[in-house]
Amino acid sequence: MPQVDTARFLQDLHDLRRIGAFKTGVHRPTYSPDDMESRRWLMQRMEEVGLEASIDGIGNVFGRNKGPGPHLLVGSHIESQNEAGWLDGALGVVAGLALARAGLPVDVCAFADEEGHFEGGFLGSRSIIGELSEEEIDRSRSRNDGTPLRDALRAAGLAGLPRMQIDPARYKGFFEMHIEQGTQLEGAGLQVGVVTGIVAIWQWRLSVTGQQDHAGGTTMAERRDAGLAAVRLLAAIDREFPRVCGERSTWTTGRILLEPGAPSIIPGKAEVLFQFRDVSMEKLQEMEAALRMLVRESNRRERSHTELVGISKATPALCDPAMMRALGGAAEALAPGAWQEMPSGAGHDAQYLAKRMPAAMLFTPSIGGISHHWAEDTKEEDLALCVRVLAEGAERYLAGSN
Repeated sequence: MPQVDTARFLQDLHDLRRIGAFKTGVHRPTYSPDDMESRRWLMQRMEEVGLEASIDGIGNVFGRNKGPGPHLLVGSHIESQNEAGWLDGALGVVAGLALARAGLPVDVCAFADEEGHFEGGFLGSRSIIGELSEEEIDRSRSRNDGTPLRDALRAAGLAGLPRMQIDPARYKGFFEMHIEQGTQLEGAGLQVGVVTGIVAIWQWRLSVTGQQDHAGGTTMAERRDAGLAAVRLLAAIDREFPRVCGERSTWTTGRILLEPGAPSIIPGKAEVLFQFRDVSMEKLQEMEAALRMLVRESNRRERSHTELVGISKATPALCDPAMMRALGGAAEALAPGAWQEMPSGAGHDAQYLAKRMPAAMLFTPSIGGISHHWAEDTKEEDLALCVRVLAEGAERYLAGSN
């Protein structure tokens, strides 16, 4: 079994969390000065463990193993959501460093903007598999302040650098270790989760058009209130979706904007950003059919009109069975009875790497299920255990003894 230096692994995690520290978490938006400092920090750590480190034109930090194969690719991301947690993403990258330090034949990558600070999201993992066009980079803007992506790349010193693409023939597979971002493991008293599949996220815009008017002079019978129409439609969705969804389906209204947004003016327009998630393509299609039906019904009943616009549809990614068996065997050897198989309710870089090579994920528990918040945390003993499981699983998979 590979000997992982868990003390150094934990120290690297704590060293990284000092960059962009915010309360007990971190604030490292993509391409911010703190994010770029963390990427330089990572390149130094890669060189220290014997990897050849580089950064490309989208911000991917890559550590290439100099030894013979077969190789594995291990990684995640190191930017954070705004004022968020210290482990989300960083855990998978630092785990890759730990495997390289233990002598495993791994390349390590920190993919840029998994957190979606810029329109399109998953810029790094999509770029590295050849699915991010120059035209999309031209169009993309920051979701935080509207900064064009080209300007952000220039300010970060990345403009003009080539964007790398991986050679799938180099790799036997991709591993990503991550916090669960939920309560299933903690609730069951377990320490390790072997991921079975990663949900697809289908995102929509609901544009409701009514009539802007005076809040006092317009009677209730005369109104075409876009805001109320939007709220009633969302309530109908929440009533109907439980009839068609899967066991782990989720749906979220992430933003509601009313125009003009004044207390004494009836909203003439409403814009809603809405998404749903599942690991089953069949369930996703059933939820889409229900959504379209509810929009038609709203337009039949309401005096305001709703247009449904599709923003993006990802494909669910099922984890590789042989990699899952290797991780499961390692979990049973190191934490007998304290692990389970489970789906991922969040999107991850692994779902894009899975388009080019076998991929699998390993989850650690999240205390209280908290994530995307500075209070996010995991017990250090669980972090140390899971990096050992990851290393053992990687060794088993490389050896074919799974």
